[in-house]
Amino acid sequence: MSGSAGGAHDGSPEATAKPPRSGTWLRIVSVVPLIPGLLWLMFAGPAWGFRVVVFLAIAISAAELAAMAVPTRRPLRLWMVASSLAVAACLEFAPALLHVVLLLLVVGALGSGLVRPDPVTEASLRTAWLLGGPLYVGATLVTVDLLEGLRHGGAWVLLSMVLAWLSDTFAYFSGRAFGRHKLYPKLSPKKTIEGALGGLAGSVLGAVLIRAFLLDAPPWVDVVLLAIVAGVLGQAGDLFESLIKRSTGVKDSGTLLPGHGGLLDRVDALMFTASATWIYAAYILPHR
Repeated sequence: MSGSAGGAHDGSPEATAKPPRSGTWLRIVSVVPLIPGLLWLMFAGPAWGFRVVVFLAIAISAAELAAMAVPTRRPLRLWMVASSLAVAACLEFAPALLHVVLLLLVVGALGSGLVRPDPVTEASLRTAWLLGGPLYVGATLVTVDLLEGLRHGGAWVLLSMVLAWLSDTFAYFSGRAFGRHKLYPKLSPKKTIEGALGGLAGSVLGAVLIRAFLLDAPPWVDVVLLAIVAGVLGQAGDLFESLIKRSTGVKDSGTLLPGHGGLLDRVDALMFTASATWIYAAYILPHR
C-alpha cells in the first residue's frame, strides 16, 4: 500500500525503475489466491478461524515493526510481538484488565532500558518504540476481529477493508492519470493530491456498495461521512508508516507479499479504517 497509492509518474528514477504494469500485476496475483479463504472465514467460517488469522496478522506486523525499530535487539523484538498480542487479547477478551496490561507494558519498556541501557543515546527511542509499537499495532488491528463479532460482522469487516483497499486502488490509478500536485513529498514523493481525492472517492463508492447490498442499518449520510473520515484516517495511516520506514532507513516493512512488501505495508491503512468503523458501529450507530 505504501509507496504506490496516489502515485503519479514524475520522471524520477524511483518512479520509472520498473514497468508499472508488471508491478500492478504482481500485486494482484500475489493476493488474489488469498481472497476466497478470507471471505469464507468472514462470512461462513468459524469465529475462531478468523480470530486466528487476525492475531497472526498482529504478530507478523509487530515483528516487522520491531525489525525496523530495534533491529539488533532480538529480546526486545520478541517483547514487542508479545506485548502487541497482549494488548489485542486484552481488548478482545478482558477489556476490564486494560489498565493492568498497560501498566505491565510501561514497566516492561522502562525496565528494558534500565537493564540494558547501551547505547544510552538511543535508549529513549527504544523505550518509545516499546511503548508505542504494541498500541500502534495491537490496539488497532484487533478491531478487525471486534467488527467480525458484531451482527453482520462479515459485512462490517469487508466495509473496513474496502475503505482501505479500494481507496488505495482508486488513489493509485487516479494519481497516475491526473496527478500533478504532490501530497506529501517529504514522506512519499509519488503521492499526489489528485490521487488522494480519488482515493476518497473510492472509499465512498465502496461504502455505498456495501451498504446497498450487505448492510441495512447505517443511515446513508452516516455511510458517506464514515467513508470520508475513515478514508482520510487510512491515508494518514499509510503516510505514517512511510514516516516510520523513512526514519528507520528501510524501503518495505518486509518481504512477505510479493509486490506489496511486508504485511504491515498492506494493513497500514486498514488499521485505522477498521478502528474508525468499529468506533462507529459499536458506539455511534446504536444511538442513531
